Amino acid sequence: MFQSLVSRKLLLALAAAGLLALAGCSNQPETTATNQPPKATRVRKAAAPAPKPKAEAPKVVPVSAKATEPTGHVITVPKGTPITAIVDQTLASDKNHKGDTFVASLCSPIKVDGKTVLPKGAHITGKVVTVKKHELKVALASVVIHGKSYDLETNSRRPSDKIKTVSAKSKEKANQKIDNSKLAVNSQLTFKLSKPVSVPVKS
Repeated sequence: MFQSLVSRKLLLALAAAGLLALAGCSNQPETTATNQPPKATRVRKAAAPAPKPKAEAPKVVPVSAKATEPTGHVITVPKGTPITAIVDQTLASDKNHKGDTFVASLCSPIKVDGKTVLPKGAHITGKVVTVKKHELKVALASVVIHGKSYDLETNSRRPSDKIKTVSAKSKEKANQKIDNSKLAVNSQLTFKLSKPVSVPVKS
């Protein structure tokens, strides 16, 4: 009788323990389920700092506005205007070829309506237009004003054109002795514009 009571109590205890274990297992998903929402809210907070494309906004374009600002006005040097240039290097018909360029500088300023358009000392580029055994002809090709190059079209000149003769007789004698095959450094030649040129002038 006593054994049957003990065994019955053991069975009841085991049954109660089994129920508790089952209840504990069934409660676990609920606890995990209740613990999940805080994790989800944490993930949302981490993903919040996304709106950074606003940093691309500072695209500055006012440079074009500066480019359109007027810095002066344009003046046209008329056709036929004399331009005296100093040759900065020696040219020779036995060394140079047609199309060769040379460096020169403006001997005196060029003025239009009393305003200096081409200043004295302006950088000039010349070109060789004719090369023969005893003859050399050159012309002016461009001038640099305010850091920009402008094309020039002038007549061609020979080395002997720098010599001024007084009379026809002296001119004949000079032509007999003059050698046009060489243009010495520092020679001054006066050209004439065969086409007008427009250049900017600072106001």
